[in-house]
Amino acid sequence: MSYQDALEPVCTEQHSLVKLLIQPKQKDLGSFQVRRALPASDQQMVGPFIFFDEMGPAVLAPGVAIDVRPHPHIGLATVTYLFEGEILHRDSLGYVQPIQPGAINLMTAGRGIVHSERSDPSTLDESRPLHGIQCWMALPDGKEEIAPDFEHIPADQMPILQQPGYEVRVIIGEFAGLSSPVSTEAETLYLDARLQANASLTLPASFEDRAIYVTQGKVTIGTCEVTPGTMAVLAPGDVDVSAVENSQFMVLGGEQVGTRHMWWNLVSSSRERIEQAKTDWREGRFDTVPGDDEYIPLPE
Repeated sequence: MSYQDALEPVCTEQHSLVKLLIQPKQKDLGSFQVRRALPASDQQMVGPFIFFDEMGPAVLAPGVAIDVRPHPHIGLATVTYLFEGEILHRDSLGYVQPIQPGAINLMTAGRGIVHSERSDPSTLDESRPLHGIQCWMALPDGKEEIAPDFEHIPADQMPILQQPGYEVRVIIGEFAGLSSPVSTEAETLYLDARLQANASLTLPASFEDRAIYVTQGKVTIGTCEVTPGTMAVLAPGDVDVSAVENSQFMVLGGEQVGTRHMWWNLVSSSRERIEQAKTDWREGRFDTVPGDDEYIPLPE
């Protein structure tokens, strides 16, 4: 989605296994609310993840639409992952794809892409749920200007690890011998973990940068308790996450890609490149989205 201004997340240091707790600030968008965990003042990125928003949970009333007009991105890849609801994606490559629960839609902006995110008009007569995560991953050095691309993986093609007490969906990367079919430019880990009460999940020390974000229930990491709407940035080494009650959390991490600058929907290692993209959008030099002639003007 297009970047919306939000209050600064609050960061606090905690325990030996948790380097930082990030408490997102909530932004009311009218029909639903978002909570932004990244970027935060003390933690711009976790691995390549530079932006992390939770949308909802909400119920959209009849006639109320998600209505994000076409807007540009550079230097990043976006992943929208829904627990409930549907968002209709359109982009300047010509893709039209409903985003549905459990499926993966990876949009690589590279040197530039434009997309819109809206409700399917045929669904507006009914109430509809909305709950999910949208995150952006900064592209690594040497890959920031690659050709834009779009990849859709249906929910039934995503690998799922099922063990007594827990279930883990491997969205991106590898976990416990399972590999996601989603391809990324940087080494990345992104999981949807669902634990029953009193179950534990070990997160191995596969990357220096890792975090969890709790969407439901309550978990503990050592003596640190993590509740819904909170991101816990993990210390290096193996870490056990234990569920106090039935819980769900996202696991994110991966290789560090270096310092990145972000302005609106534009990410780059170069401030000059962002200025060029701003000019290109203002002067209409980005490709357009077929079938969607509106656009979001460059913020002043």
